Amino acid sequence: IKSWVYTCRITRVMGVENLDAALARNKSFIPCYWHQHQIFCARFLLEQTDRLKVAWLISPSVDGELGAMMVRRLGGGVIRGSSSHTGARSLRDYYQALVKDNLSPVITPDGPRGPRFKFKPGAILLGQMSGRPMLPMAYAASRAWLIKWDKFVVPAPFARIVVAIGTPRYVPRVTDAKVLEQMQADMEVELKSLYESAAAALRENS
Repeated sequence: IKSWVYTCRITRVMGVENLDAALARNKSFIPCYWHQHQIFCARFLLEQTDRLKVAWLISPSVDGELGAMMVRRLGGGVIRGSSSHTGARSLRDYYQALVKDNLSPVITPDGPRGPRFKFKPGAILLGQMSGRPMLPMAYAASRAWLIKWDKFVVPAPFARIVVAIGTPRYVPRVTDAKVLEQMQADMEVELKSLYESAAAALRENS
């Protein structure tokens, strides 16, 4: 996997100053990107080991052991839980990792079962509880295959990659359902815009 991923080249990272701004206030934050953008958003985050420790939620089942082993070998942290079956407990474990362990737990807000490009409220609730910001991310590849229900992006070998990072989004401690719904809609727009910016940067340099 490493050999294949590293044939691809990240030619540009847009919005690095937004990552800097998030880390200037806290040692951890909540990376948010669509499930389809997992590979190279994850790679970029894992390359920031001098500044942050990123973590992923992995199923506590026996099948999850392989995923947990891979994440650890790549230098990431592991939170054992299932967003589908133990949501409240997972939120608690996310909070523990984020605030007490200073891990930055990745949330793919439309995963693992969709609907595609629908920003579920988990990341917002975690941001509200913890006071840590959500950091929206996306990437675009010059050549890629799209697979599975969410058109998961698998870059072809030797593809060029652009990663885009949005501004940190803080959630007020006291808010109401209407505001939370608006934040979900805003994050959906932001993630779409970041992808479009990354894709445009690739076209400019082609």
